[in-house]
Amino acid sequence: MRETHPVVYKRCGCTGRCPRLLEDGHGSWYFAVQVRGLSGRRERVRRGGYASGGEAEQAGRQLIAAEQGGPIGAGCTVAQWLRYWLATDQGIRPRTRQGYADHVRLHLVPALGRIVLSELSARDVRRMFTALAGRRNRYGRPLASATLERVRATLRAALNEAVRDGLIDGSPARALRLPAAPRPRAQVWTDRWVAVWKATGERPTVAVWTISQLVAFLDGVREDPLFPLWWLAALRGLRRGELAGLRWVDLSLETAELAVVQQLVHVGGKLVPFPPKSAASRRTIALDPQTVRLLRRHERDQRAEKTRRGEAWDDTAHVFTRQGGSPVAPDYLTYRFHRLVQRSGLPPVRLHDLRHGAVTIALAAHVDLPVVQDQVGHASIVLTADTYTSVLPELHHRAARATARLVLSAARRTARKVRRGRCGWMTQV
Repeated sequence: MRETHPVVYKRCGCTGRCPRLLEDGHGSWYFAVQVRGLSGRRERVRRGGYASGGEAEQAGRQLIAAEQGGPIGAGCTVAQWLRYWLATDQGIRPRTRQGYADHVRLHLVPALGRIVLSELSARDVRRMFTALAGRRNRYGRPLASATLERVRATLRAALNEAVRDGLIDGSPARALRLPAAPRPRAQVWTDRWVAVWKATGERPTVAVWTISQLVAFLDGVREDPLFPLWWLAALRGLRRGELAGLRWVDLSLETAELAVVQQLVHVGGKLVPFPPKSAASRRTIALDPQTVRLLRRHERDQRAEKTRRGEAWDDTAHVFTRQGGSPVAPDYLTYRFHRLVQRSGLPPVRLHDLRHGAVTIALAAHVDLPVVQDQVGHASIVLTADTYTSVLPELHHRAARATARLVLSAARRTARKVRRGRCGWMTQV
């Protein structure tokens, strides 16, 4: 008899019957369904690692829905395979899975879903992306090149898995070429750009404050309960999920160090801790004396608030919390920062732009690029150099003067050997 509902349960790595399974954040959720597998026989499929029971149930239902049009195999449709792949691939991070699911629902299934998987051709894929390139988003603009790249990445990941399972010989999306998506380069809010923004409302896609603008912002929010968080984001370049997931145990104020070991992610309506974005993102960050003083004061204030609230305090041991002690959500940090920037009257930047600015300030302080790379947690120095090294205007002027000094110094050393008529330009440069 075919199952119409997945069986959902929770498990952990503890031995025996663990009483902590009732606690949020301990263990993970699984589903079990009986479907026709790739071998053609009915088999019980169990998958786990989900953050909530609702997420596990949804994945199970997707797997059941994938089988409704027939067994999963070379003869299944692209829509069936995409749903099966989403429900069974456990190597996908939760936020990545959410993005994949959106691409499958909004773009891939409507365009390719009815095609038999084994009959999907490169022409079908090109036709779909040609149509996507002419589509408009909710703001009336064409879909960005980066969006098309992400949709292609989803399709390629799904088809590559079908190749590994022996359902198709090769991926029809492998040879697809799309217009290159340029890396975002941050634009510093110079006086000219500020004037354009005030006159027309135009703003760069990625913008960075000057040091004086950043100082003005920090001065204006020094009484905000999350001031130490804004300070850390601006000076050390932590991601918002890393800031939200920071715990007191991750701080060593005695040695002035901060360890990035987890991030908070919103999954299934709950905040769930997950490992950092990549292996390079798991890092130790040095803290300056002023930052240590700010965090010590913040710790004293939090302890006083905990004592005042007593049992009403939700002791999650996070550094940055809401009023009752629960951790702050990354989306709330984005919203709160946006409101504070609006009140400041400064040219607009996003919370993530503080990360760009942190690199800019580090370069202005003559910090070596490899050190900056470690600070922000990039696996490749190329990414740091290409994306995050929008330097401040004074650095350009400093570089120009240094270059001119080098040339003039070399010219003066040889001036005695050359007639003045040929080197008269030296006195005019």
